[in-house]
Amino acid sequence: MIKRFISKMSNVLETKILKVDPASIHFPEDAHLNGSLPTITDPISEKNLLEAAKIIRGNLEPVAFPTETVYGLGGSSLSDEAVKSIYRAKNRPSDNPLITHVSSIDQLNRKIYQEKHSSLFQNIPNSYHPLISKLWPGPLTILLPVPLKTSALSKLTTADQPTFAVRIPSNPIARALIALSDTPIAAPSANASTRPSPTMASHVYHDLKGRIPLILDGGPCKVGVESTVVDGLSKPPLLLRPGGFTYEQIVELGGQDWKDCRVERRKVVAEGEQVRTPGMKYKHYAPSAKVILLVPKPQRTDSDRIEELKRLISQELQNEDANTIKKLAILTSLHLGATEIQDLTVGDSKIKPIVVKLGNTGEEIQANLFAALRQVDEIDNVNLIFVEGISEDREGLAIMNRLRKAAGDHCVSF
Repeated sequence: MIKRFISKMSNVLETKILKVDPASIHFPEDAHLNGSLPTITDPISEKNLLEAAKIIRGNLEPVAFPTETVYGLGGSSLSDEAVKSIYRAKNRPSDNPLITHVSSIDQLNRKIYQEKHSSLFQNIPNSYHPLISKLWPGPLTILLPVPLKTSALSKLTTADQPTFAVRIPSNPIARALIALSDTPIAAPSANASTRPSPTMASHVYHDLKGRIPLILDGGPCKVGVESTVVDGLSKPPLLLRPGGFTYEQIVELGGQDWKDCRVERRKVVAEGEQVRTPGMKYKHYAPSAKVILLVPKPQRTDSDRIEELKRLISQELQNEDANTIKKLAILTSLHLGATEIQDLTVGDSKIKPIVVKLGNTGEEIQANLFAALRQVDEIDNVNLIFVEGISEDREGLAIMNRLRKAAGDHCVSF
């Protein structure tokens, strides 16, 4: 049964934002393996981290914190009540599984498998070893089998499935929070369900003010899209969600087991079907404004694209909802130049859109994407957003995955 854990109005919380300096946190080189604790040179950062860790250990409310990908909303993976509080704060369907974040492989073994390990990697299949040896800590999530007898994981974390998703984040604030609480943390993105993911503390506050007690502010996230999720339990292995590491990196670094890795490309899943990773079901990443994704055709010139953009704007202004379009924004990437579209003549009308440049490389575009969507939607209050897409290789696979979900059916070639 799908459940939504709805917050009661009487449960409005005071949401504090506490600063943490990531540069003050220092882990030993092998801490992601053996669980060594960090040293923290800034007393205020340490105090704020310990306050957040205490909330995590209390198993009642989640806290928001930065990762290298996006801000996460975290609670104990071992507690039904903590996981319910995450679903409740986000108003997230309970059949949408959560990724568990650990600070070390030692913590994975002790806390989830509840074993004293004879071999550090005994609970991680061999197929993953080449990847995690190079990409952990980092934005890589793997699927592992839920242990049949000894697992301490809440079934609400896994949506009652036989596998669970886990990663070790590289952001020092995230790692320190998990290590200091000594608690595996279930953490989806710290946004209201269906909204664009948050890459700054202010985004979290906009969506979740009054729903959570605490946000750790560690500045903007560097990667800007969620982690890459892979399934090395299947043959051939499968990339379930593109993200912070590219498909090309997975194939290159994964060794022989990953040379035939497939990509999950279904746009929708069947009603009632269980999904193994977040992002495969339900609406995601969508602003309040209508989003139209411009999918570039390789053979077109940039001048052709500008003319097509004008035609699309004219079409939108003439449709039955035209009177609702007061302001529009255009997010550009590699082809549309800001000067050419700053002033557009569409029919007899002069159009002055809000123009935001996403970047000149795949890394820049993915880092800026969610912040730009939120800027034009929540601060500029536009009604219509055109986003220029890019080719679906390397970072483009994750970028276009997010943009297709944000746009829904509104994808056009240009």
